[in-house]
Parts: sequence; C-alpha cells; structure tokens
Amino acid sequence: MIPPGLIISAPASGTGKTTLMLGLLGAFRASALEVQPFKSGPDYIDPAFHRAASGRFSVNLDTWAMGADRIAGLAGSAEGTDLVLAEGSMGLFDGVAQAGEAGTGASADLAALTGWPVVLVLDVSGQAQSAAAVALGFSRMRPDVNVAGVVLNRVASPRHEALVRAGMELVGMHVFGALPRRPSIEVPERHLGLVQAEETPELDRIIADAAEFVAAHLDLDGLRAAAGRTRLAASRPVAVVPPGQRIALARDAAFSFVYPHLLDGWRSAGAEILPFSPLADEAPDDSADCCWLPGGYPELHGGRLSNSGRFRRGLQRFAETRPVHGECGGYMAMGTAIVDRDGARHEMAGLLGLVTSFEKRKMHLGYRLAELAAPMPGHGPGARLRGHEFHYSTILEQPDMALARVVDAGGAPVPETGSRRGHATGTFFHLIAEAT
Repeated sequence: MIPPGLIISAPASGTGKTTLMLGLLGAFRASALEVQPFKSGPDYIDPAFHRAASGRFSVNLDTWAMGADRIAGLAGSAEGTDLVLAEGSMGLFDGVAQAGEAGTGASADLAALTGWPVVLVLDVSGQAQSAAAVALGFSRMRPDVNVAGVVLNRVASPRHEALVRAGMELVGMHVFGALPRRPSIEVPERHLGLVQAEETPELDRIIADAAEFVAAHLDLDGLRAAAGRTRLAASRPVAVVPPGQRIALARDAAFSFVYPHLLDGWRSAGAEILPFSPLADEAPDDSADCCWLPGGYPELHGGRLSNSGRFRRGLQRFAETRPVHGECGGYMAMGTAIVDRDGARHEMAGLLGLVTSFEKRKMHLGYRLAELAAPMPGHGPGARLRGHEFHYSTILEQPDMALARVVDAGGAPVPETGSRRGHATGTFFHLIAEAT
C-alpha cells in the first residue's frame, strides 16, 4: 500500500522548494520516519539531492511523458514507507499547452492524479497581507487540487511574519510555519541550473542545517497529518525495454544525467549495467553488447576527455561492431568536437560528425516527442519516444543522417533531430518513456 503523501510546490521557481524539501526529508529522517521522495516533472538533478537527504532513491513522476499506469507503478516504490514527499517543478500550475500521456507536466496534474495535497511555499519577501491573495487564488484555481496550507519563506522579522499570518487567517489558509532568511542552506547554482549532488562538497552540512532549521520553524506533526491518501493503487512498474543485455554505462562527473526509473527498469528486465569512467580514461567493457553515454557536463571537462585516448579508442572499437548511444552531453562527446565557452576546441570520439559550441550560448529547453527514422538501442524504427531537452550548446556541424523526426510539446518541429552513423546514434533529448 502506498502511504499518504504531500506535494511541495510554489507559485514560481526560485521560491525555496528544494531547500524546504531537503530540510523536510532530513528532519523526518532524523525522527526515524522513512520517507519516499519523488520529483514531479523531468528534472534529473533534484532526485540525487533527495536521495542524499532521505537515504532512498528518488523517482521522477511526469504526467506529460508518463501514463497513469506508469506513474502508479513507479509510485509503488513507496510501499512500506511512512510518508511520501514529492517536490514540484516550476509553479504549481505551470505545464505545457497540450496534454501528453496523463497531463501537461504541471505539478497540479500530479496532485489531481495521486490525491496528494499541496503544501505551497511562498516567498513573502516584499509583501505582507497580500501574500494571502496569492495563496487564496492558488487554492481555488482547480477544484481537483487540494492546497493543504502554506509555508512562509524568507520572512524578514517577527513583525513581518505576524502581518503575513494575519492575511492568511483572514482567508482561512493554514500556515505550517515560517522560515526566516537563511542563505547558508540554499543549494548553489550554475549555468545549467543546480549543480549535481556529488559536486556539492558541503551537501551533508547543507542537509543537516536545513533539517534543523525546518524542524525549529515548521509544524512537522501537522504536515504529516495533512498528508493525503494516495488514489493510485500500487502496481507493478510498466516494463522498460533495456538497450542491451550487458550495458556499458558512462558514469562520472561528466556523464551522470540518466533517469533513475530507466536504470531500475533495465535491471528489472534482467540487464546488467557495467559502469565506466571516461574522465578516468576508461573504455567501455568489451563484454558489453551496448554502450550508453548519458548527459552531463562534458563541456566542462573538454580537455580531459580530449586527452583520454584509451576511452576514445575503446569507444571507437566498440562502435565498429556494437551500438553506442548518447544523450545530450553523451551525444556531444560522441561527436567530432566540442567548443567550450572560451572558444577552445576539444576533439571528441568522432563516432558522429556533430560539432557543438558553448562559446555563444543558446538555451534549448522543453519536452520532446520523437518518432524514430532508424533503430536506436532498445527501440525500433517508428517508435515514438517522449523525452526532455535542456542544454545551452549550439550546433556548428551536423552532417549525419537524422535519427528521428522531433517535435516539441506543441507539435512544432525541432531542428535537433539527433544523428546516426553506423552503430552510433545520439539525441539531444533525454529519454523518459515510450509514448503510447
């Protein structure tokens, strides 16, 4: 049975959702509660922070890319725990214009599907009683979404808190607590959003401080009591077709962005994952029948990758007889070269003719629906795949055949079609699930 849950959401990005989420996970863990974390939407960085705080793998639940049956199967990983906490993405109602498998990708869609009440994190800096109007509007926006109450964040003083609470009382909005400003527990950011969990040397300190901070200022018992029964019945996860039986998986600081539910799905299907580190100049295991290079930050390690001769030669030999697939950063590393932000060109593996540049950054962000023109590991021609693209690179050269016809969530064609040459394939989008 899936335990009761809450969704931690907000009116907008940057309000402190992640900091609150980490603090709650740490505080509940310190009180001997076992909490299963989830992430609403396609963000693949936050789950690693959730795992560090909770001690449990966090899983993405995405209503645009996943059907209700797949979400129910993944939510079943919470069986046997005491509580579910799901972190929202962007603002509560922010999604795409056209629904996908089970919704628009908005956190509100996940709340409606699961029945988990929403705790709204409000950045009240610069306002007082007016914050209640925001909370009231969010609570009435959709009848199928239950806003259980609010957490006031970045409160300036006791007087400021009293004024905000007065407004909340006026509209009948429950306040679970108020958090004063505390920059020392905020997770650092960089050019592609949050840094990875393994790249945050102070992560343990941040989580411990956040847990203590949250426990001192919030009603943890009230939050747990507000958790709602899950509408979804626990079920077996929807099967995921692995790209091979023995999968050589690039895994280090340059290649770390792969959705946890895919790795779990591959293992559940009987596949064996053989990790290797390109940054350590390791080649893919020669016993593998497929090689997968996830996304990450290869542009920050261009010099090391260019000088990793054993990795590059090993990958080239592997691709002579077996499939190699790359996503985003992995795709770029399979190309001919990467030009970093300073204009320096770094030679890559050369399995594809792709040349990308970060010298003039351009953001590419959004859901992607791809129809394959040729096979890629785990999927045949004509397969329809749902994924998400997020990078700042510019294509300088892309001479190879297109791998797929790719459109955005609104159906508009996307020029980043992926590439194929011999046994090598690559995409800029990160695969989430096959479309129904």
